[in-house]
Amino acid sequence: MKAVLKRELILNLKSLLIWSLSVGILGLICILLYSSMEGEMKDMADAFSNMGAFSDAFGMSTLSIASLKGYFATEIGAVHGLGSGMFAAIIAINSISKEEDGHTGEFIFSMPLSRTKVLCAKVLCIAVMLVVFTVICTVCYVIGFNVLGEEMPMDEFMTFMCRQFVMNAEIAGICFGISSLTGKNRMGLGLGMALLFYAYDVMGRVIPDLKDYLFIGPYSYANAAEIFTGDDTPVKALILAMAVLITGDIFGFFYYNKRDLSS
Repeated sequence: MKAVLKRELILNLKSLLIWSLSVGILGLICILLYSSMEGEMKDMADAFSNMGAFSDAFGMSTLSIASLKGYFATEIGAVHGLGSGMFAAIIAINSISKEEDGHTGEFIFSMPLSRTKVLCAKVLCIAVMLVVFTVICTVCYVIGFNVLGEEMPMDEFMTFMCRQFVMNAEIAGICFGISSLTGKNRMGLGLGMALLFYAYDVMGRVIPDLKDYLFIGPYSYANAAEIFTGDDTPVKALILAMAVLITGDIFGFFYYNKRDLSS
């Protein structure tokens, strides 16, 4: 199992570095741009806070983008949430199916290991990559805060990053289960699902009739604006997230152990 885990980490190292550095450095650049736009932000803050449903969807009605906290929650929070969700979907949606699509399954499943152990190594690899991705992005953002010398509520910031990790794990769990269904590359499906979850969260904050069902989506409990305004912890959404994550992983193990592999 260690050999499979090592192989997975090596194969995914390039993708991990590209995505984590891209999202992290993009967020860092946006943070550093804050100082040069601070004056203009003060002029735009009132206008953005009175744009009705648009302001509600992106948290600009409760947080001022003229402050670093509000700027991070409304701008960088959205960038990180979308980028990290897409990364989680991509690495999980192809974790199992790539073995058949690339015809490497003939080798890996001929090893003296059960399918369960191989899948355990793949799940562990996904978890490690999500942790590394979160750590790299966190370091980039903290560097930005320190360079600016601006005060940032670190408790809320760390809560945001932790919930983003849970959100990414939930998306990965869903995509891992889907990956067990097919032997074809489904990267497009994974990206589409991440974008769909994000769009559902935005619509749920704009359309009043959807707000009661917002907790269904993985982005509901990782919203930066709600975290930085001190809203209550969405216990129901987090419990559902854990249930979906576990269900997706169990389904992936169960189904893949039962089906015949294509050559």
